[in-house]
Amino acid sequence: MKTTSIPLAAVIGSPVAHSKSPQLHTHWLKVNGLAGYYIPMDVRSEDLEQVLRTLPKAGFIGVNVTIPHKEKVLEIADQITDRATLIGAANTLILRPDGKIHADNTDGYGFINNIRQAEPDWDPKAGPAAILGAGGAARAVVSALLDAGVPEILISNRTKVRAEALRADFGKRLQVVDWVQAGNMLEEATTVVNTTSLGMIGKPSLRVPLDGLRPGTLVNDLVYTPLKTQFLAEAEEMGCRTVDGLGMLLHQAVPAFERWFGVRPTVDSATRAAALR
Repeated sequence: MKTTSIPLAAVIGSPVAHSKSPQLHTHWLKVNGLAGYYIPMDVRSEDLEQVLRTLPKAGFIGVNVTIPHKEKVLEIADQITDRATLIGAANTLILRPDGKIHADNTDGYGFINNIRQAEPDWDPKAGPAAILGAGGAARAVVSALLDAGVPEILISNRTKVRAEALRADFGKRLQVVDWVQAGNMLEEATTVVNTTSLGMIGKPSLRVPLDGLRPGTLVNDLVYTPLKTQFLAEAEEMGCRTVDGLGMLLHQAVPAFERWFGVRPTVDSATRAAALR
């Protein structure tokens, strides 16, 4: 009797036990009636390449990559998309039957689609965007905003040289603002995004003055633990439109799931509930 192998996928990081991706992908497998499993794998940096090269032989068709491996996988992958190269990190790997590894970055896709679902009337071309932070997440957000047509991006980071590196990579539509002046750049922005971990449970607070925010400004925090950060709560009190960070996690997973399992999943209230369970 012929048997069909069950497709396997995983999220690789260290630590990784906190990841919501397993419950998200398991939910999609169940609601779409698909065979397959998605598991968390805690892998040390020194073992990363050996593990990735072995997974296709064990029936794995793809993996998500999280901290601290997002940059390292670019040194291992056989094929890298242009956007992953530009961002300098990958979060999605396709493991081919021949053992080749294809790397992509869907964080920018997830960011934009989260905002568009939460605020369908959002117009990225309406004015400048202000970005707090200049790490890997910021690079994905900057790339996505530029593609969406934002005319100018004001970016501020505690370590200014990292923000300047983004300007060097992405061009003159980026303007670097000193961290001590970060609050001032909010006055000009129609879109504001916190890409730092400040305000996350267990992390220091985001201490940027928000009195420059205007009613109607779209404010997004990539942090989703807690779901409503102090940053979002204050922005909401000031009449801003606020979008939490959970949707970015959900939407960035859509292209990966479709590539691996052949069905495009839907991000809806049941999806959010599954991720928060």
